[in-house]
Amino acid sequence: MNERELQKALAQPLRHSVYYYYSTEEYLALDYASKTLTLLLRQEDGADVTRVEGPTPSIGEVVAAAGTISLFGTKRIVEIPLLAPSAMPDADVAALCDLTQSLENAVLVLSTVFKDEKAMKTKKAKQLIEAAGKVGLAVCLEKPGREDVERIAIEQARAMGASLSKNAASELVERCGQDLFTLKSELEKLAAACGYKEITPEWIERMGTQNIEADVFEMVRLVTARRESAVMDRLAKLFALKNEPIAIAAALSGSFVDVYRVKCGAAARRDPAAVYKDFAYSGSPYRLKKAGETASRYTSRQLERVLSVLMELDMGLKSSAAEPEALLQTALCEIMQIGGAR
Repeated sequence: MNERELQKALAQPLRHSVYYYYSTEEYLALDYASKTLTLLLRQEDGADVTRVEGPTPSIGEVVAAAGTISLFGTKRIVEIPLLAPSAMPDADVAALCDLTQSLENAVLVLSTVFKDEKAMKTKKAKQLIEAAGKVGLAVCLEKPGREDVERIAIEQARAMGASLSKNAASELVERCGQDLFTLKSELEKLAAACGYKEITPEWIERMGTQNIEADVFEMVRLVTARRESAVMDRLAKLFALKNEPIAIAAALSGSFVDVYRVKCGAAARRDPAAVYKDFAYSGSPYRLKKAGETASRYTSRQLERVLSVLMELDMGLKSSAAEPEALLQTALCEIMQIGGAR
């Protein structure tokens, strides 16, 4: 079920007796369960909600809550968050499956966070998913890609009473990563700081979480453009934020390794998406797309020299008595000189 189909189904919340949301992403499973509860309560004014905690709920408590007749004649809503079928006894899973098929005055809202897709295919997980799907919705919420994360961030900001442009959302995700809980926390802070108006890239730069990979990513762009003073300012900022020199060098090396791989891939007629698969990257392929833009500014020989400089930097940071900041400054100047030579 895609998102449009899910939104259509939720437009008639009392049509189904079971809503089961499962995912490898905790935020998604809990968020959709929460949205469903809100819709059910809005539709069934005065409904009672009973929360039975997972991961191994008391089946007796669930059955009692689902079977109790409401004093106001409304449906009872039973929520079971973070249910873990694999941790439940076989008999409890079977009993819960039987309950889903015999609900009369109740609606179940269930959520499960699976470790991975393999865990979704275990016997007990499949048993519960199939039972829920027969009488209601059993929805697998897939891990969102970068564009989806940016869209969710924009929606979260709007729900907080603030606004976030697509460019600002991209900047926020670049700096904070794609963890939805982290993004929501950052947005809450930024929305309050800007007075619940527009969260601009400037606000994100000033107050957002400092992500060393994002800062080094920006530094690589400045190095490629040979903007010496801006590069040194960025390096000073990283040191002011107490980032370890070896961590800065590692992030710098990782960025240029990406660039070199994309360059070699292009020579073999492999685009960034193919390189992403060839080297078994995880997360978003966006980093290799941007690496491809940087790669176009260098020759393969130049990139080999850059990687050599970075290897010497790593060795120097681990064995030399020289000041780490001086070693990094020297390496960055050498890399900018390499980029300027043809």
